[in-house]
Amino acid sequence: MKIVVCVKYVPDAAGDRQFAEDLTTDRESVDGLLSELDEYAVEQALQIGENADDAEVTVLTVGPEDAKDAVRKALSMGADRGVHVEDEDLHGTDALGTSAVLAKAIEKTGYDLVVCGMASTDGTMAAMPAMLAERLGVPQLTFLSEVLVEDGVVTGCRDGDAATEHLQARLPAVVSVTDLSGEARYPSFKGIMAAKKKPVESLDLDDLGIEADKVGLEGAWTKVEDATPRPARTAGTVVEDKGEGGKQLAEFLAGQKFI
Repeated sequence: MKIVVCVKYVPDAAGDRQFAEDLTTDRESVDGLLSELDEYAVEQALQIGENADDAEVTVLTVGPEDAKDAVRKALSMGADRGVHVEDEDLHGTDALGTSAVLAKAIEKTGYDLVVCGMASTDGTMAAMPAMLAERLGVPQLTFLSEVLVEDGVVTGCRDGDAATEHLQARLPAVVSVTDLSGEARYPSFKGIMAAKKKPVESLDLDDLGIEADKVGLEGAWTKVEDATPRPARTAGTVVEDKGEGGKQLAEFLAGQKFI
């Protein structure tokens, strides 16, 4: 059974994230890491692989050279091999372009099941799994809090506000899992050392048969046209309660149009 986990290398949410001069995400001035929500996808893929015969878990990412760190993190958690798609012409690629690249890489790698996180922690679009399923022509089971694969069928639970849906599809398929699917394991020292010896295949656009003008900033269907830096935090307003504190607070909130 071939399991492919799609992961993303994202700017650290604790850092000072901002746009570069070309209004793409600035990945140079802030540390990057494996998207936290993708760690849940890696965990579920590993659990499925541990309960299947002859399973292989491949971690796939698209991004600059540093994105390989996200693959290494997943390999240290227990994945078997990695695939890193890197090409200078990919700079500025939007979600639609990225889905095309991922789909070609998945087809080249071979798959029975594709596992994704519910969203990335930078873009938070939560649309990539659906795009991949459409491009691959396979069923999608998204936003699962539980996932199980048996006898060529993947089943899962999707928790809604009013009810829980029980879903199933025959493989091959694409699934995405939420942060309620189970805590991701921490890489052990043994796992970290073993990850250094695991294979990571590098691919570019030529390997995937994708024309450069179909991706990148110029080929993107969505772009950021303008951005204004967040204003510096100002001093707060202190309301001294001398019997009319509630009234003053209400007037302040009304003046700010909060109420």
